[in-house]
Amino acid sequence: MKQHVLRGLIWSLLMLLPLSAFAQPVDIGSRRELFVDRLLIDKLQGVELKLHTPVKAPRPRSPLPVRHMMTVIKNGDRYQAYWRGSDPDYQGEKHTGHAGETVHYAESRDGHEWEFPELGLHEVGGTRKNNVILAQQPPFLTNFIPFLDTRPGVAPQERYKALAGYPGPGDKRGLTEPGRGLFAFVSPDGIHWTKQSEVIPYQPQWRHAFDSANVSFWSEAEQQYVCYFRTWTDPERLRSVSRTTSPDFRHWTDPVAMDPNLPGEHLYTNQTHPYFRAPHIYISLPTRFIPGRGSAPDYDLKDRNATDILLMTTRAGSSHYDRLFKHAFIRPGLEPEQWKNRANYVALNVVPTSPTEMSIYHRSGDRYVLRTDGFVSVNAGYAAGELLTRPLVFAGDRLRVNFSTSAAGSLRVELQQPDGTPIPGFTRDDCIPLIGDEIDGQVHWKSDTDLSTLAGKPVRLYWILKECDLYSFQFTQ
Repeated sequence: MKQHVLRGLIWSLLMLLPLSAFAQPVDIGSRRELFVDRLLIDKLQGVELKLHTPVKAPRPRSPLPVRHMMTVIKNGDRYQAYWRGSDPDYQGEKHTGHAGETVHYAESRDGHEWEFPELGLHEVGGTRKNNVILAQQPPFLTNFIPFLDTRPGVAPQERYKALAGYPGPGDKRGLTEPGRGLFAFVSPDGIHWTKQSEVIPYQPQWRHAFDSANVSFWSEAEQQYVCYFRTWTDPERLRSVSRTTSPDFRHWTDPVAMDPNLPGEHLYTNQTHPYFRAPHIYISLPTRFIPGRGSAPDYDLKDRNATDILLMTTRAGSSHYDRLFKHAFIRPGLEPEQWKNRANYVALNVVPTSPTEMSIYHRSGDRYVLRTDGFVSVNAGYAAGELLTRPLVFAGDRLRVNFSTSAAGSLRVELQQPDGTPIPGFTRDDCIPLIGDEIDGQVHWKSDTDLSTLAGKPVRLYWILKECDLYSFQFTQ
């Protein structure tokens, strides 16, 4: 009888624990973690996840031009920009992928002011005094999207890579001839390029594909190349995104549809890339395309299509996007020009432009800035709130945080066993409150004991916030 009572008491106590107490812990190692999805979150009480709006920086004296298909790469202390242009002397029909399309190049030392070197590589507009790096290669220059290949041991002559290709207009279901897919390009310096073979062929079951920015990169987290490219949903015919991977940039897996669209929603680009401070998290800044809205000449109502920018994320190896926020990340704004047809696109890659700032480049030539890691925060107002993580396994001996408080605010953290029991020496009362505004602050407890004894063991982080934003955290050595 006593055994039955004891067994029932134990069962009742177990029922009070959250389900995540029995789940497999998430091994985060020493990775920096952002709150751009709910993977690590168990409970929120009195706090909310807040999407932060990028702020337009002062317009530079020498901005990037108003162009589509832009990419910005940070390589050491140099920023490199690429975009699609057109030869003004081209007299042929100007359809997508026409022979007059070009790719242009610029450089910057600070990510703000840009230089446009005279490279002398191609005669465009009757002169070689220009910054054109590719010309007269239809249809590949309509969506040429480069990246810096960070794979260890990459051949020097292939340090930069790109994918490009356009299959032509119309419904292409059932077509199997080669040449409609994406072709590989390689370069030693990002300026002199060599076209290679077709590497991602067009699938005959697709109605249409590839008619947008098809982005690729070496994934440090996955140890393979990854490509996110334009497909169309069927039967809705919505612009969407699929994913494929490769060990060598030549042989690619069968594509998987990511299906990030809400009902009736077009995602014109995807701009998916590893976040530079947490490369296992991929940031995506797609253009949301709304047909029939915005401004256009009365005689050209088919081009009345408003656009804005969303924030989505996905993690290394995932076949879906997370959309914590379904509303716009960057709105068109006050300028009437931004309400015209296809006016709002951002360049591939969010890049650091100072230790505390990261930048997003807009088609308008404007640069938008955010706090480092500042896409999303756990936000608490005047009344204190709490965040409880799922059980985690970490590596390291100290905990660092990116946070901001008001003068009256604070941030504390308690380490718990998976069942919620506070760990002695690391309770909320032991934690010395953090006050201020730091990108890389360190959490201290009164005992000043490092965390090495807890490394490799499952723990929960119980955060207590007051007038505070918590952007990211990381266990380090």
